[in-house]
Amino acid sequence: MKINHLNLTVTDVAAAKKFLETYFGLGCSLNLGNAMVGMYDDDGFLLNLMKGKDVNYPKTFHVGFPQETKEEVDALNQHLKADGFEVEEPALSHGSYTFYLQAPGGFTIEAYCLIEGEDPTAGKIPSFGKTKGTSF
Repeated sequence: MKINHLNLTVTDVAAAKKFLETYFGLGCSLNLGNAMVGMYDDDGFLLNLMKGKDVNYPKTFHVGFPQETKEEVDALNQHLKADGFEVEEPALSHGSYTFYLQAPGGFTIEAYCLIEGEDPTAGKIPSFGKTKGTSF
């Protein structure tokens, strides 16, 4: 058995859609404007974004996007910074090389790669991207 979809409530469906297409390569299979979109990744995972007014996820809630290498994490981090998003420098945390950011629409994203041999209890305590990103 495997998980195959997730619904997220977001404050701005169109901005979240564009962000996920631009930086994380998701495609769109259903587009109901700013009411709802259905997005998918290369493995067929379905991520539905649904419009909501009061989006308030717990501090540690996030959606993770694994990268293959530290260099890919760094490149994504720099791309986001160059486009005006507030992101911390990647750091070792919980056995990964990682960073978090607040995505348009009100949810947190983690970009990371696993680091073999790293102590998962060592490193920085994550902030979970609780700085604001730019509007999209």
